[in-house]
Amino acid sequence: MAEPRKAPGGYSGPGEEPASGEEAGEGTRPRPDPRSGPHAGSRRDPDPRSRTEPDPEPRTEPDDPSRTDADHRSRTDGDSASPTDPGPGSRAGLTALRAATTRKGRRAAARGLGRIVVVWAVGTVTMLILAGALPDFRLQSPDGDSATHIAVTAAVGAGVFGVLSALVWPVLVRALLLVPAFVLGLLVFFLNGSLLLIALSLNPTGRGEANPETAVVVAAVMSAASSATSTALTVRDDGAYRRRLARLAYRRGAPAVSPDAAPGIVFLQLDGVGHDVLHAALQERERAGGRSLGGQRLLAHRLPPVMETVASWHGTSHRLIPWRTDWSSQTGASQLGILHGTNEDVPAFRWYEKETGEVMVCSHPSTAQELERRVAARAADPAAPGGLLATGAPGDTASRGNLFTGGATQLALVLSVAVRRKKKTRSRAGYFAYFSDPANASRTFASFVAEAGREVFQSLRSRLRRETPRVGRGGLYPFVRAFATVVSRDVVVTAVIGDMLAGRTAVYADLVAYDEVAHYSGPQHRDTQQVLRRIDRSIALIAKAAEHAPRPYRIVLLSDHGQSHGPTFAAAYGLTLQDLVRAGCGLPVSRRVGKTGSGAEARTAARAALRRPERPEDGHHGEGRRGLEPVVLASGNLGLVSFPELPGVVGRETIERRHPALLPALTEHPGVGFVLVRSEEHGPVVLGADGAEHHLETGKVVGIDPLLPFGPGAAETVLRTARFPHAADIMVNSSYDPQTGTVHAFEDQIGSHGGLGGEQSRAFLFWPEGLTPPVPVGETLAGAESVHRVLRRWIGECGGPVVRRAAPAEVRAEPVAEDQRAG
Repeated sequence: MAEPRKAPGGYSGPGEEPASGEEAGEGTRPRPDPRSGPHAGSRRDPDPRSRTEPDPEPRTEPDDPSRTDADHRSRTDGDSASPTDPGPGSRAGLTALRAATTRKGRRAAARGLGRIVVVWAVGTVTMLILAGALPDFRLQSPDGDSATHIAVTAAVGAGVFGVLSALVWPVLVRALLLVPAFVLGLLVFFLNGSLLLIALSLNPTGRGEANPETAVVVAAVMSAASSATSTALTVRDDGAYRRRLARLAYRRGAPAVSPDAAPGIVFLQLDGVGHDVLHAALQERERAGGRSLGGQRLLAHRLPPVMETVASWHGTSHRLIPWRTDWSSQTGASQLGILHGTNEDVPAFRWYEKETGEVMVCSHPSTAQELERRVAARAADPAAPGGLLATGAPGDTASRGNLFTGGATQLALVLSVAVRRKKKTRSRAGYFAYFSDPANASRTFASFVAEAGREVFQSLRSRLRRETPRVGRGGLYPFVRAFATVVSRDVVVTAVIGDMLAGRTAVYADLVAYDEVAHYSGPQHRDTQQVLRRIDRSIALIAKAAEHAPRPYRIVLLSDHGQSHGPTFAAAYGLTLQDLVRAGCGLPVSRRVGKTGSGAEARTAARAALRRPERPEDGHHGEGRRGLEPVVLASGNLGLVSFPELPGVVGRETIERRHPALLPALTEHPGVGFVLVRSEEHGPVVLGADGAEHHLETGKVVGIDPLLPFGPGAAETVLRTARFPHAADIMVNSSYDPQTGTVHAFEDQIGSHGGLGGEQSRAFLFWPEGLTPPVPVGETLAGAESVHRVLRRWIGECGGPVVRRAAPAEVRAEPVAEDQRAG
């Protein structure tokens, strides 16, 4: 195995820490190439073979008239000395080097000791303040003690608590990896409080005392204060900063990094961020201000972009283009295609499978696991690992916060393995890197509470302002949002930083915060703008950590889909899609408008973190189990209707014979854009209002094409889905207004995705210039499977892993429409 390459300053990654901040300071670390930016990871030539080889011939030093003969003789003697007997000049140099190294080591040790003393002092003062503020926490005997005795008690207690936290805490957390994530996060506080009680009991003065409840509070505050102090002291010490980041790296299973290692690559998926949303977030903003004259503002303030870090890369080190999703524009289909190379037979976020009578839901752990199994079964070699992140070297790639593994073995918050119990693929193992520092739990808990409070305030403000469209945001939603925007973000970002410091070749991570908030606030709302700003700070933190990694990294940003806005179908028309289908079938319809649950991925991810059983998704849709009633499911603005009593795919002719009013009821409704059915005579047919038809296999159009408002490529992507074995008997896409971009979700969401129409189908790729463009100029990328092939090609260009899976098809590219401009 090759010896790990030492980074500038003697640091070789998480397995070895630099000796001092001076040795690894800013003055010794080479800066990134300004042409590609620090975030492109081009500190080294991406192709080691292109580097110029050194001249094999020795170079002769020019004559220096200032050199004396003694100097020349000394140099000659040194050159002719044997390796085992260095000359006087070499011995002098070695002696000076040892002396300098010793001085630097002493200074580094002095600085380290100084930081320990300061952190210890802060912990002591914090303990004294808490002892005075909390009635159930005492540092003195009931009869009272002198100030000196109290101070000594606090100092000893803080010191013992610090030692226990450093030595015992990592062992406790690793022993509790089988505990669900939320439970582990809460258990952190009680374990931390227990360590404080032990520290007080070991205090030689015997005067410390606290109730268990108070000990939890005191331990949390002390951990946060010590962490903040340590961070503040290492801000200007680059070596200490590296050592602090190195603790986040995974010491077990980290691959060795050779001295000439090629750049690694990090894919950050910004879930639900459409191309147009990102493009707008990268532009400077104007805000009117100053005095007004005649109703117009005299001054205008220039505001920075919402995403300042990403905006600084745009046009300099990175390029932005859109890519068009499949008909099922949702994370399950897109991410399966991106990570595993195929999303065949994933018609929607939810769909009904007649042979089993089960409703498949992409955000359920069991469904995600089954989809990965089906992908492996479709591969030419079922034993091959497959996937974008599949390599022959275990631990060389990582999947963070995703629905699927992508073939990686280093996992954290990956839904498809949430039901597994294998040691090497345990998703919760990634929590160790985060909760191994008890201060992280305190910080995340505080942020969690603040985010839940922010959601309550923003929801109340929206109601008071009577903003429209609007959906209910009560119940458990504030906590689900806090999980997506705080807990998931913190764990994923920390894991990615650890992966880079461990030198892993390729990492794919999903940041779900924007998608979750946009479902309920809207894609362009001020609430979602705040989330984008916080995502930008996370990207900046990852980019900063990349500067300290043992290899350069290229950072690629991408999204799996966008989001389209509009009032829900029920809010706009007073009935749900299920009511409309039941009326068309002659079945009774409820007098009250039913509420359709949201299909946001973060809600199920939170349930998986709690290790709660999967919620039945057909509880209010699955009346078909009781008889001849249809099963109606919703995936954003895409609806699916299945007849469970009829095997296989039901043809149009059969539907018209059994329910003659159903198809006219759907196609003539103003909230329905088009309907897909299979005809025994013509194959897949798209139906629209006024008898319009589009025969997908022949291209024949009767009347006005129902797919015309949905833009180029709509017919191809609908035809592909129509050929899926588990496509529903009837697939319904809501109406779409090209002028306003409005769609109508069949779920309880004002920002939705899952079908065709608007920005939900326009995702983005944001890549560094050091990589080849995804497609030639004048073409656009179409389909998640094509994105997979582009990302796999980029990994190869970085000298990364060889992906073992069949890829018979080429990248699917299509001409760029007039409205599909590149960023």
